[in-house]
Order: sequence, then structure tokens, then C-alpha cells
Amino acid sequence: MKYLVICLLICFGSQAQDLEAFRIFDAKGKEVSFGKMMAKVSQNQVVLFGEFHDNPISHWLELNVLMELNKHAKGPKLAVGFEMFELHQAKALNDYIRNKSYKALKDSTELWTNFKTDYKPVLDSAIAQGNIPFAANVTRKYASLVFKKGLSALDTLPEDQKKWMAPLPFPFDSTLTQYVELIEMGKEMHASGINFAYAQAIKDATMGYSITQHIKAGKNVYFLNGAFHSDFHQGIMWYVQHYAPGTSVGTITTVSQKDVRKLQKEHLNRADFIVVVNETMLSTH
Repeated sequence: MKYLVICLLICFGSQAQDLEAFRIFDAKGKEVSFGKMMAKVSQNQVVLFGEFHDNPISHWLELNVLMELNKHAKGPKLAVGFEMFELHQAKALNDYIRNKSYKALKDSTELWTNFKTDYKPVLDSAIAQGNIPFAANVTRKYASLVFKKGLSALDTLPEDQKKWMAPLPFPFDSTLTQYVELIEMGKEMHASGINFAYAQAIKDATMGYSITQHIKAGKNVYFLNGAFHSDFHQGIMWYVQHYAPGTSVGTITTVSQKDVRKLQKEHLNRADFIVVVNETMLSTH
């Protein structure tokens, strides 16, 4: 019996040691440490973290990236932006920064389901470290309007409502592979497949424009967004460099694989750094 117990401990202990939650790779598929990743991305004016919205590794790393960016900071004050806050929610966010009342924030605006567990720690850390949190995304109903009726529908909006989005008309490059993919997906939903890409683009443009307002004010920016919004150096990054040419942008993204020990070919060059998360990782909502 004693030998059976020893065998079980050795066998299952060995398997447990092989079970990994994540690894980090550079764009070419070379494994790197968290420290090496931070040494590189911290040199940029903008750092985009492409997350999986329901992934605990993404959120844990986002918090740690924020803390490391503050340690590396030598120049401009850091602004921290969130896809999760739309432009019309800026007042509620600013009120929270001043009074720290989560109840007031929750009561005054519609928060994401997992905000308290997944994003509030990042927001609170940013506030504690003297960063400048900001809302960045287009008001959701306008992206929905574009999806249903196209870009021309925005022309019918009163001028005071257009402040909740990037300046119109915003540029759109239909050859970007991320938008090509959405156009094809959109065709399966309705006759005008391009509206699906337009709806994504108005989010990307608005977030990119919001980021550049802080860059032009002399701040560096750390930004949290869904991975698709910045993968392959497109989306938000494309718009940042459109609105503020010459801005240096570093990207981190998240992917899911069965084996985290080697980056799969389809993920090469997806970002400057790719966080490979074990596909069995639990979701936060």
C-alpha cells in the first residue's frame, strides 16, 4: 500500500507539473519572459492589451502590466483607457475616480457583467497610482445603428450626439484582413455584409481617436480592449496611427491553445507579444 501511494504521488505530481496556465511569445514565436515583454512594450507611447473578455489570465496580466508600466515610467503621466467604458459614461467614471463609490458607479451606468471582478481591480490600481483612467468607446446604440442601417444613418443624428463617436466621416480601409473577415461574416447575417465591418470600425475609430487625444496632450496610454480590436496591428492601432502619425504602439494579445508550449502558426505576428492561455482555463462569466 505504501508503494502504491508513493507511485500515485510521483505519477500525478509529474502530470500536475506539466499543466501550465499560459506562456508568452514574441511575434516570431520565441518564448519570452514577462519581464522581457515589459522591457520592450514600455518603450512605446501606447500599449494595447488585447484580451479575452472572460479570461482570468488576461485580467490578471492586465493588472500586472499596468503596475510594471508605472514602474518603468520616466516621462509623461500614464493615461489608462477602457473599451468597457463608452464616451457617454465618462462623467460616471470621473465621479468614481473622485468619490470611489462603486454603488454610485453601478447605479449611474451600465457596467459589464464581470466588471467588479475583472476590471475594477485595474481601474482601482490606476487611480491609486495616479494614472488618468478614461472612457473611450463609441456609445453602443450608434454602433448598433450602423450595423442595422449603415454609415449614412449617422448623418441623421443631431450634432450633440455625434460627440459620442470619432469625428465623421471617419476613414475606413476595407482591405484590412480583420474587416475582410467581418464582411464575410456579415454576409451570413444580412444582405449588406459590410455594415458588420462598419460597426466594428466605428468602435475602433472612436477608441483610436480617444487614445490620440491623450497622446496629443502629452500622455502615454495603456489601453484594454478585446483582442480582435488590435490583432495583426489593425483596428485601434491603425486608427491611432491615422489620427496621430508617428505614434509608437506596442501590442499584446491573447490566444487559446491546447498546448501552451509552442505558438501555433496562425498566431505568428498577431501582436508584438502573444499570451497563449490553456484552452481549459475557466471563464469568469
